[in-house]
Amino acid sequence: MDTFSSMIIGAVDKTKNAVVKIDVFKTDKGKLRPAGSGSGFIFSSDGLIFTNCHVVDVAEKIMVSLLNNNEIEAELIGKDPDTDIAILKIYTQGYSVAKLGDASQLQIGQFVIAIGNPYGYQHTVTTGVVSALGRSLQTQSGRYVDNVIQSDAALNPGNSGGPMINTDGEVVGVNTAVIQGAQGLSFSVDINTAKEIARQLIKDGKVFKAYLGLQLQDVQINEKIRQHYKLSNHKGIFVTHIEANSPASRSQLLEGDIIVSFNNKPVSSSNELFKELTHREVLSVVDISVIRHTELLNFIIVPSEKK
Repeated sequence: MDTFSSMIIGAVDKTKNAVVKIDVFKTDKGKLRPAGSGSGFIFSSDGLIFTNCHVVDVAEKIMVSLLNNNEIEAELIGKDPDTDIAILKIYTQGYSVAKLGDASQLQIGQFVIAIGNPYGYQHTVTTGVVSALGRSLQTQSGRYVDNVIQSDAALNPGNSGGPMINTDGEVVGVNTAVIQGAQGLSFSVDINTAKEIARQLIKDGKVFKAYLGLQLQDVQINEKIRQHYKLSNHKGIFVTHIEANSPASRSQLLEGDIIVSFNNKPVSSSNELFKELTHREVLSVVDISVIRHTELLNFIIVPSEKK
């Protein structure tokens, strides 16, 4: 067998036993009836599962099927529509746990593998490359999900909530969406963001995130500009869109700016900005620095609490 195929098979073998099929049920005319399905993966030894919020949003009963065909009822620990992440828990034995990686190490062009249950076909594997990092994605509900990994690995209905893994078998993203009508575009929530969401949901049952009203994309900073201003970060966060009537729209931020510092700390990625926005202390006047064309500008922004 060729080396490339062996690498893919090895990565899948490390993760596949942690991937689950999720079936949701809702009462209709007095009876519990199937109301959709999706994917998920076990990420802790005590049976915690990542999936998508939209998979379990309407569920009155959630059933999880392991690779060995064991079917167990799951408890919903918490969900966050803004990142499309939900956490479930199962009380059973005989499952494997997926190893969580570090999405900050991902590179555009890097090979990735998706595992899930598209159209109910359990444990389907697809492959592709990372096409872009640090995207903001507008979901069908109109919400914006930050820190999204764009890839060309084929995803279909039922893949939602499954893992995106690297060739070491480490989970780097939670598969979340495809854009209807687009060819070869699929999206996964950065696992670093998912970890922070999981921490808050497990601890508090809900998620706090301050709101700016930005669509973003991670980009490289021009090296001459970086050296001229003695910036420590090689990357920044490109503002692709500013929502109307948002904190960002009331600041001096403009579309096309590259954010390099927030709250007096360098920020190199959407995930680093996201972490800053999970602290309630930022609900005040915050300093922000951007590169606009070739200028380094400093001004203030006042984040609000997301309702």
